[in-house]
Amino acid sequence: MALPAVVGDYTDFYASIFHAWNVGKLFRPDNPLLPNYKYVPAAYHGRVSSVRVSGVPVRRPSGQTKRGDETAPIYRPARSLDYELELGFYIGTPSLLGAPVSIAEAGAHVFGFCLLNDWSARDIQAWEAQPLGPFLAKNFATTVSPFVVTAAALAPFRTRAFARPPSDPVPLAHLADPQDQAEGGLDVTLEAFLLTPKMRAAGDAPFRLTRSSCANLYWTVAQMVAHHASNGCNLEIGDLMGSGTVSGPEPDSWASLLELSRGAREPVALPNGESRRFLDDGDEVIFRGHCARADFARIGFGECRAVIEAGERL
Repeated sequence: MALPAVVGDYTDFYASIFHAWNVGKLFRPDNPLLPNYKYVPAAYHGRVSSVRVSGVPVRRPSGQTKRGDETAPIYRPARSLDYELELGFYIGTPSLLGAPVSIAEAGAHVFGFCLLNDWSARDIQAWEAQPLGPFLAKNFATTVSPFVVTAAALAPFRTRAFARPPSDPVPLAHLADPQDQAEGGLDVTLEAFLLTPKMRAAGDAPFRLTRSSCANLYWTVAQMVAHHASNGCNLEIGDLMGSGTVSGPEPDSWASLLELSRGAREPVALPNGESRRFLDDGDEVIFRGHCARADFARIGFGECRAVIEAGERL
């Protein structure tokens, strides 16, 4: 299996309000959501050179981390390695530099969808992310599934956009379109599984950590694309974008260990007696996705998986 496209640029969004709330609550209990969240599909630009196809191992990254009892940061292998369960999508129709893409036309620029793991080193992220956001905590690896499910194939599984509470602000004009609100959501089920070395040796099946749905995303794919190009940024064929962590409202739908372990304060118990706050060397993370609806063929997304390898120091 190989990468299904020559990826020119990679952008990762933050489209699940449940994920944003859960993460924000860990660090800002009284004010989890930042003021811009309900107005703008927030994102960061990722590193293309480290995008790899499912099955390629991920080496534990090293970077600067500073623990609570330390007076200065230390360069070392990350201790808090995490997965982020996401839906990826590829641009199939380019746009011109300087020409914004309207919300009504944005969906037509998307060719198809995949599974995407936005690996995150949380301890590196905690130290380095201020003030400019993700850097070494994210750019060491991004894993995608080898299959692309076309946008046309997902037409029967479109649904209404996420129902915002009446108190939430109405999307600004460049993000507002009645048709997108009526059918811009995607009823795609995503699952994340963990297979530890001990489970593998015993012949145990992978343990499901997360089961969520893309219908829970606060921002639609069209809104993400339209906002991406709203300043005139040009889209190119093969551009890869990620939805951001697809967490839902219930704990079993939280799509990262940071959320499931509540910031590492409550280890996640596994059926064989093991537990995890974050990923250990030898752990394998497996993503699966599918769409199902009465009277329509079930569509699968294959798998997106990788084993964690021990890191190296300089």
